Amino acid sequence: MPMIIIKRVSYLPEGSFGVIIQDGIPFALTGELPWLNNLPQKSCIPVGRYICKRVNSPKFGNTFEIIGVTGRSNILFHKGNVPKKDSKGCVLIGEQFEMIGFNVAVIASGKGYQEFMDRLKDVNGFELEIF
Repeated sequence: MPMIIIKRVSYLPEGSFGVIIQDGIPFALTGELPWLNNLPQKSCIPVGRYICKRVNSPKFGNTFEIIGVTGRSNILFHKGNVPKKDSKGCVLIGEQFEMIGFNVAVIASGKGYQEFMDRLKDVNGFELEIF
């Protein structure tokens, strides 16, 4: 089972931001909600190790769900730019950080998300470590 790492590099009031790494190679960026004690739909998920499984989301289509987060469910990887606008606890994927108004955002989300899915096209699940 492949291993994906999210190394968070910044915790701000508008969100938590990180880098996705596979086999030692950083290839995309993440945007999540800020840390608010793992509150459902309001917080990023805790640092730790998880299993992710391929799912077909009615809203986001073919993607991966993060399983085993205490007190949480339906945590997906998907496209989006501004965590507080585009996420309810999910992981947004992009290629670049940029300011949108007064918010840090991940942009080129379609490109970053497509690379993420292309790298995982032949698997139904992977291990995820967030630190």
